[in-house]
Amino acid sequence: MTVKCMAGIDLHSNNLFCAIVDRDGKRVFEKKLPCELASELAALKPFKKRLEKIAVESTCNWYWPVDGLQDHGYTVVLANPAAMQQYDGLKHADDKSDGFFLAEMLRLNILPTGNICDRAVRPVRDLLRRRMGLVHKRSSLILSLKSLHTRRTGRDLGTGRSKALEPKDAEKLFEHPADQLITRLDLQLVGQWGRSIEQIEAVILAQVKGLPNYQVLQTMPGVGKILGLTITLETVDPRRFASPGDDASYCRCVDSRRMSNGKKKGENNGKCGNKHLAWAFVEAAQFARRYDDQCRKFHDRKSAQVNGIVATKALACKLAKAAWPMMSDNTHYDAGRIFPPGPK
Repeated sequence: MTVKCMAGIDLHSNNLFCAIVDRDGKRVFEKKLPCELASELAALKPFKKRLEKIAVESTCNWYWPVDGLQDHGYTVVLANPAAMQQYDGLKHADDKSDGFFLAEMLRLNILPTGNICDRAVRPVRDLLRRRMGLVHKRSSLILSLKSLHTRRTGRDLGTGRSKALEPKDAEKLFEHPADQLITRLDLQLVGQWGRSIEQIEAVILAQVKGLPNYQVLQTMPGVGKILGLTITLETVDPRRFASPGDDASYCRCVDSRRMSNGKKKGENNGKCGNKHLAWAFVEAAQFARRYDDQCRKFHDRKSAQVNGIVATKALACKLAKAAWPMMSDNTHYDAGRIFPPGPK
């Protein structure tokens, strides 16, 4: 009878540690390897028929080992390090203990796992994340230009006017050559990043235009082109969540406090979840409370009870819960589901 095994891979940027245990928890293999698929496959080859699953730590470079192992017939899961508490009570820990900890958690079937995004969607999702980085950089230059203008003249330049400026307008804004130079360079970068953002958006829209989730999400208040793209590509498959509450938790829209006997005892991991979805639903809530009557009334009631920030987060949670059935069933937004009519 063949004894089945479980493997844990502690992944780093320049090396990985592979650890294998059998069904009884006995350590049968351990080795530090370079970040090369060939070396990894050679080390695992003697155990291929016995290996049930391999747990790969979710780090910034998990794509290549997960894709490579799956292509060679291995069953791979992505370990979620944010949900694991290995180091409490330990006196010493290293890569070896980390690798065997992953394998042992996998053997006991208690390993917290993350979602392995479809590799066809993954590059488009990463491109959308890169777009957000360019938008942040462009915004920082515009704010820097406005700040310089305020320091020199005492007047606000205005965001709309700042975006419309051309590099040749630098001489009209400032008298000193140094100010003119930095303004001209900043405006050149703003223009270049703006064109890059437009190119990225065109490519992404061409890839996801036919996805049903993208179309139905835009029927939700506050959700337009970019927010619809973000929610679609960051969620991918809504059915991986058991309920709307689980989806909202992944979107960081639920409270992370720890309670005991009716008293707050601390905070849990508030950063557990997807930061891009958290941003998208808060942005959607900001737009929804301006342009949708029911969302505005809900926000106003919450603001009177708590404060504006908590009210916006509560509205974001409402929208996140509404998005789950919309994406799961490919149905349009129904305000009655999140704002049910009160008793007559």
